[in-house]
Amino acid sequence: MDKVIFDVLLVAMLIVSAILVVSILMQPSKQDGAADAFSGGSGELFERRKARGFEAVMQRFTAITIGIWLLLGFMLVVLSTK
Repeated sequence: MDKVIFDVLLVAMLIVSAILVVSILMQPSKQDGAADAFSGGSGELFERRKARGFEAVMQRFTAITIGIWLLLGFMLVVLSTK
């Protein structure tokens, strides 16, 4: 029974990993502020701008996906020690 649960969790981990990679790659680039910070620009590097629209949705989705990924990883570790 433990082997079946382990295999199901492993497949779920692989699927969530693929979704996580795609969600990270879909997030908008923030290179604008980095270029200004290194060239002595306006100092927007340390300003915290609130995400809106698509960017906010992707940030929340990525955070939730990371949480699920960590939970699955922890469950796999616990099952592998039995």
